[in-house]
Amino acid sequence: MGTFIAAFVVLLAFFLLMSIGFLVKKKAVEGSCGGLGALGIEKACDCDDPCDRRKRRMEKEQERQEMLQKNRII
Repeated sequence: MGTFIAAFVVLLAFFLLMSIGFLVKKKAVEGSCGGLGALGIEKACDCDDPCDRRKRRMEKEQERQEMLQKNRII
């Protein structure tokens, strides 16, 4: 039981330190490997002809961007 409590306290301290670091630096936690860009892939769906679900999602995002641009205050 003592090991469980010690592990929980260490994990809790880790999350507390990460949250303090986030509040101080105002920067999100990110990976160091470069993600898909390091592999030469520009996007997650790298196919020439996306599926219908992806096309709908892209259309919604385009409409959202147009709406944001149209209703822009500054």
